[in-house]
Amino acid sequence: MPPIIEYFSGFGRRLRMLLRREQFDRDLEEEMRLHLELKEQELKDAGIPPERTHSLAMRKMGNALLWREESHGAWGWNWLENLLEDLRYGLRQLRKSTGFTAVAVLTLALGIGANTAIFTFIQGMLKPLPVPNPEQLYSLGDNKVCCDRSDIQENFSLYSNALYQHIRANTPEFSEVAAFRPGLEGWLVHRIGEPGPAELRIGQFVSGSYFSLFGLRAIAGRTLRPTDDQPGAPLVAVMSYRLWEQQYQRDRSVVGSTFLVSGQPATVIGVAPPEFTGETFRSTYRTDFWVSLAMEPVLNQGSSLAAFHAGEYWLYSMARLKPEAQSTQAEARVNEEIRQWLRDKPNLSDTDRQRIAKVHMVLTPAPSGINKLWTSFAPSARLLLIASGVLLLVACANIANLLLARSMANGLQTVVRMALAAKRTRLIQQMLTEGALLALLGGAGGLAVAYALTRTILSVVFRGASYVPVDPNPSMPVIAFAFVLSLSSGLIFTIVPAWIATHARPGEVLRGAGRSTGRSTAWPEKALVALQAGLSLVLVIGAGLLTQSLRNLQYQHNGFETQGRLIVKVDPALSGYTLQQLPSLYQTLQRRMARIPGVLSASLALRCPAVGLAWGNIVYTEGRTPVAAPAQDIARYDLVSPHYFETIGTRLLRGRVVDERDTPNSNHVAVVNQSFANKFFPNEDPIGKRFGEAHGHNRDYEIVGIVEDAKYRNLDAPADPMFFRPLLQFEKYQDPDNEHSQMWGNYIDSIQLHFSGNLEDLKPVIQEDLANLNPSLTIISMRSLSEEVGIFFVRPQLVAELATFYGLLALILAAVGLYGITAYTVTRRSREIGIRMALGADRGNVTAMVLRDTLLPVAWGLALGVPAALLVGSAITNQLYGVTGHDRSILSSAVLVLLASAFFAGLVPAARAASSDPMQALRTE
Repeated sequence: MPPIIEYFSGFGRRLRMLLRREQFDRDLEEEMRLHLELKEQELKDAGIPPERTHSLAMRKMGNALLWREESHGAWGWNWLENLLEDLRYGLRQLRKSTGFTAVAVLTLALGIGANTAIFTFIQGMLKPLPVPNPEQLYSLGDNKVCCDRSDIQENFSLYSNALYQHIRANTPEFSEVAAFRPGLEGWLVHRIGEPGPAELRIGQFVSGSYFSLFGLRAIAGRTLRPTDDQPGAPLVAVMSYRLWEQQYQRDRSVVGSTFLVSGQPATVIGVAPPEFTGETFRSTYRTDFWVSLAMEPVLNQGSSLAAFHAGEYWLYSMARLKPEAQSTQAEARVNEEIRQWLRDKPNLSDTDRQRIAKVHMVLTPAPSGINKLWTSFAPSARLLLIASGVLLLVACANIANLLLARSMANGLQTVVRMALAAKRTRLIQQMLTEGALLALLGGAGGLAVAYALTRTILSVVFRGASYVPVDPNPSMPVIAFAFVLSLSSGLIFTIVPAWIATHARPGEVLRGAGRSTGRSTAWPEKALVALQAGLSLVLVIGAGLLTQSLRNLQYQHNGFETQGRLIVKVDPALSGYTLQQLPSLYQTLQRRMARIPGVLSASLALRCPAVGLAWGNIVYTEGRTPVAAPAQDIARYDLVSPHYFETIGTRLLRGRVVDERDTPNSNHVAVVNQSFANKFFPNEDPIGKRFGEAHGHNRDYEIVGIVEDAKYRNLDAPADPMFFRPLLQFEKYQDPDNEHSQMWGNYIDSIQLHFSGNLEDLKPVIQEDLANLNPSLTIISMRSLSEEVGIFFVRPQLVAELATFYGLLALILAAVGLYGITAYTVTRRSREIGIRMALGADRGNVTAMVLRDTLLPVAWGLALGVPAALLVGSAITNQLYGVTGHDRSILSSAVLVLLASAFFAGLVPAARAASSDPMQALRTE
């Protein structure tokens, strides 16, 4: 018979035997009985008395049990049968100890669920773009700068249209290069021929090579081409699949239709693929339309030169690396091209040439696109991943200790089985199988915990977001991760107890059955308790540090008030207002908003506090030469209306604030904050001093007041030097480099309201009032200032809350584990305790003895955990605010909490041991 046929024949035979085990046993029993009868008949025929034939026949046949086992081995899979038996035995054991099983499964579910939730979150944040070969995509820069600048960047991340085109034409290492506006635009869009008003849509300016960079084809029509990105080209747009499906029910007639985009006719030439939402991981808005860069002046009513001005850096750029090219080679090439392009610019100063020599661009892998959200969350995610790993170790140590204590309590049963010739490997296999069952049950529970915890994490991370870009449902990699983690954990917490239990000396255990072993706790149990205590202390201290840091952030004075403040975000440019119409609009807006019942004061501003943005410019002060590095002379600025500081609650320190006397024709003034005064006018009175924002304009603004520092960008960093100009005092520079910022720097971002009463009652009134003023003046968002500030606290709040949850959970696990170990130990020492009490030991002595044995390994763990916690505190210093990584009060409080938990965990078993009946304890076997 050929080997392959023989193999499949044997496989089929074994499979039939496995599926028909009972029938096989009956057939084997029948066959052996027939053999026995035949042997008996032979003996009878040979003249043996009938009463002796059966015993002689049995002797001649040999060991029937051995025959049966050999037959099973020849016809079946012994290892599989043993495994099935072990599984049945393990299930019986777990069902028998329901309390232990419930605690163990819950412990593992929490430990595995915490890790799986963090893994799901990280995987969702780092998912690759839905494009071919995303690993070939690179970002030209680290994208830490946003969104416009006109000076030379030493760390290049922003590009002008001309520079992007230069790189695209001169870098053969890339198969394609594209550029795009980092931010999204708001446009009023209306399909010609359809009834109804124009609706707010979100768009993005991209280069003509944008879709070819990602290797994407339109689901209908075509995508943008480089020919669409030329001056004078027809205005065309690509629509998102989501908008096409939801708004137009996938009507193919949309392709080729004309839409009015901000009043300009544009033809929709295609629909993007359904899975593609853009190159940037966003949770605010999703792109509805992509239009070419050349259309930027058209859609901005011809007032912006960003698209064509070589010195206006306003674009991010990405490239696709050729398979045969090296990223280091491409990075060096791009850096040289940037420097050479900058050197070719006319009228360079010596300072500019020195800065060009320092210019550097980092080629950053971007398989998941531009992911600033992950960049900001990466340190916190790594910290949470480590914390959840530590929690899992605590859980594993807890289960291992409980299993070890249980195996030692059942040591007599194990050694009896070994004395009856049970193989050590079979006993270990049974224990490992039981541990694997426990782990799989914990893993299944862990998926349920992860499902709920992931949703909690996402609700915190994407608080205030219009949609959540991360799917909380576990994917196949996540399920596989939980499965591997469960089995690995099962092996970890089972192998040590199984090894110790099966390597005990049977003689010593049998002689000592029912007696005290003379030891309170075996060294492996002590080591595991110490490990739990040390790791729990690290988590508790870390949670304390992060919680205190969050409290410091939340209760600090940020230079403004959040109570009773409402931020109404609008965009007059989106509604078609020109520069000439702005003064009248602003005065009307402020007057109407202030008259609304319940509004105490109203103001308008280019930027408001805590939104994470503030424009900056180089400051030129009267009688002072700027430093060699212009970045050091940058100050943030804002344009504000009268009553602004009163509305947001920023205190005036000296002089006056912006008020009604600051008209377009009055003396141009500015109010500065304390940091500005300290930086640009140290040791002198800034009131009456003058400064400006361009060469030759260092007398443009007279400082008339100083206000307290307010945080406009980062609430966890010192306030920036800032100056505030009157909203109605426009500047008109002749320098074309500043034309874009001059133009768009006069359009407000929001209306600020100080109100009393119910906010929800106020919002409809504001909407109605703005609609009566101008129906096209769209409200982009309306949130209280406390909500805006709360969005900033998303990351520290998430870290602090999860760290506190992990720390509390580790504390509970350690206490439960310690209680279980102490209870097992007391049970094992019941005879010894009875003898001690019979010899005169009182309850206090017994309680103290048990507590001493309980707290000693905890003290060892604390001795190791304190240095580890100090190291962890030093490692997370950059994520703390207002607290050091070695804060003594938090350290001592954590130690006391852990000692108290250990004390109370051991007190109940100790009290039970002290109240036991000596005579009953002496009879215990």
